Parts: sequence; structure tokens; C-alpha cells
Amino acid sequence: MGVVLRNLQRVVPLRRARLRKDVDTLRHILGIQKFDLGIICVDNRKIQNINNIYRKKNMPTDVLSFPFYEDLRPGKLPCPLHRDELNLGDIFLGVEFMMKQCQEESLDLHGVLTVVTAHGICHLLGYRHETEEEWTEVCMEISMLQRESYILNEYNRLTGRQLEPLTKRCSQDR
Repeated sequence: MGVVLRNLQRVVPLRRARLRKDVDTLRHILGIQKFDLGIICVDNRKIQNINNIYRKKNMPTDVLSFPFYEDLRPGKLPCPLHRDELNLGDIFLGVEFMMKQCQEESLDLHGVLTVVTAHGICHLLGYRHETEEEWTEVCMEISMLQRESYILNEYNRLTGRQLEPLTKRCSQDR
């Protein structure tokens, strides 16, 4: 199965091949290679519009996830019955929003894209939070922060990078 990676923004130059490679590494770590996944990179106007429509928050954000399996328990993989159910969902990445954050905090955009994509995949796999407290709170025996940390530790081990979860979750806390 594959990853559909679309870049629908023109504000920030994006290295799609590198992002695709990192997404494939994340999928390998999680054992979700057989599932399709959509990654859509958008600008502030588009992500703000989507955030307003679906979350009633009229502001840009870093990531919005739309799971194919809405009632998936955290940490459990879906059990599709048919080929057309081998889909995890779609992740919208607010690339322009993330670029501004990176400039303000002197962070590497590519690293932040990978971390935020891992966060989005966690949402597709049933992890939820609305506040930073919920992000760190243990739910179903493992918190979303713990799951993200595991994914990024494995990613770092495989790639030699030094990524870690962002300390303030922008997407769900606003």
C-alpha cells in the first residue's frame, strides 16, 4: 500500500522525496505499511478554512487528521475486511504555519514536518487530545506523548536523527 503525498501550497519550498522517505520510515516503525495514507501539504489560508469547518476554530494550525476508522482504540490497528478498507485516513500539514514556528523557535522545518506527521499518524491510530494535559495523560495504558516518543526514538535509531515531540501541541490546543 502507499502514501499519497500532495503539495497544494506554494509558500514554502518543500522536499517531497525526503518527507515521503520519512513517512515510509514512520509507517515501518508502526507496522502500518499495508495501509494507505494521505498527506496533504497546505498553506495557512487552506488549513485555517479546514480548521474552521471541522473544528470551529478560525485560525491556522500545524496538523489536522481525518481518520478512516473514527472509533479505533488507541494502540490498536484496524482489522479491515475488504481491500478498500486498507486506509488509515488523511493528514493535512499546515506547512506555512510550521515554517513560521520554525523561524520563531530556530527549528529545522524538515524535522518538525516529521514530528508533526508522527503526531498526525497517532491521531489516525485512535489517539486523541484537546489539551496539552490530555496529550500527556495516560489513556488506555499509554499516553499519546508516550506513543509519539516511542515512534520518534525508533525513527532516530534508524536514521541517526535527534527528533523529539514538540513540547507544545499547536494543532489540538488552540
